[in-house]
Amino acid sequence: MIAVPASRLPMRLSLVVLAAATLGACQQRSGPKVSEPSPLVPAPLVLPTGSGCGPEIARTKAIVDSDVATGNLNKPVGDRFNADLSQAAAKCAAGKFGEALHLLAAAKSRYGYR
Repeated sequence: MIAVPASRLPMRLSLVVLAAATLGACQQRSGPKVSEPSPLVPAPLVLPTGSGCGPEIARTKAIVDSDVATGNLNKPVGDRFNADLSQAAAKCAAGKFGEALHLLAAAKSRYGYR
């Protein structure tokens, strides 16, 4: 054992404590692991083809439904949009093509779609 003069003992103890604190600060502590959410990859969107009010309304409905499914549009807004599209589809089925396209254009404009 090495004898340390009493006058140097507090200084040596301070150095030991400082060295221990320094080494403790260098150790990395692992916190709780944060997992990344897995990306939601929707199925490819297949849009109806054709011309006229029926396919136009069906294409818009498919886009709205996809936007709701992916979270790009909240469900209550999607429900209101689909209700407006249903009115347009009813006019289209009744042969009122101009009125149906007008209702479709108004709904798309109201909800910010082109």
